[in-house]
Amino acid sequence: MKKQRTLKNYFSLEGKGLHTGLFLRITFKPAPENHGYKIKRTDVSGQPIIEAVVDKVVNTQRGTVLADNGVQVSTVEHALAALYGCEIDNCLIEIDGSEFPILDGSSIQYVRKIKEIGIQEQNAPRKYVSLKRKRIRVTDPETGSEMLLLPGESFTIESTIRFNSIILKQQKANITNLTDFAKDLASARTFVFVREIEQLLNNNLIKGGDLDNAIVIYDTPMPQQDYDRLAEATGMKQKNAKHLGYIMNKPLMCDNEPARHKLLDIIGDIALVGAFIKGSITAICPGHKINVLFAKAIREHYLENPLATREILKLQGI
Repeated sequence: MKKQRTLKNYFSLEGKGLHTGLFLRITFKPAPENHGYKIKRTDVSGQPIIEAVVDKVVNTQRGTVLADNGVQVSTVEHALAALYGCEIDNCLIEIDGSEFPILDGSSIQYVRKIKEIGIQEQNAPRKYVSLKRKRIRVTDPETGSEMLLLPGESFTIESTIRFNSIILKQQKANITNLTDFAKDLASARTFVFVREIEQLLNNNLIKGGDLDNAIVIYDTPMPQQDYDRLAEATGMKQKNAKHLGYIMNKPLMCDNEPARHKLLDIIGDIALVGAFIKGSITAICPGHKINVLFAKAIREHYLENPLATREILKLQGI
């Protein structure tokens, strides 16, 4: 059985929050065995800590929000995906605000820092959730979303996304080993449709959004004056409203980057299970809402059948 791992040292990153637009500093620190992922709000009196498990999720609108001890923190999924994708079991994350910085909309800056400072193996065996014959399936009839976990000795995910869009219709992405996370998924950026931006602005949700931290898809023509108004609100240069397509500053890194990012989000959300998963995941039209429902179902199974606990007891001869 693999051993638990933590960071060799600490590192910090700075950037603006996608929703608040505030400048934030986030620090990742080594943590002891069986600590898991925990988040400390250093800007709040008493520096309360939120355990990063799915039981603490309070909102999944445009990101995953955790809350405990009277405080909350949002947009945690990209950082947690980086930790899980780099196979880190234990980490204390310190943040000086109510959300994690969006950075470039992906996990790559976290992954680069993790690789730069290195990873420390610990003595305790890694915690796993593993199925014998059972499967775990969660569906959402309203959206057509479905998540399925089948038994297996390795960890794989295959994901399909579908949108009613002439630019982004259907895409697939997969990962067959976490060792491929850094290469294949970490750089995949979050995405938004221009037609969604006005509603997000009205709901005070993307004060920090720009063309450098998201894939922006313009697929529904709108009057030039409305397009100009949105451009002004988001700091975008004025563009011809007749020209549809991807309008962010940095072009797509690959044709299926949106599908890869949705897969990244799945990993960030299932990191909240609190254990590494053995099995094969199939996702249809994933999103934070169904990801979290899926993670809750898996965590329920894990708490009833903790494989790592059984292995420890066996090693101790109990």
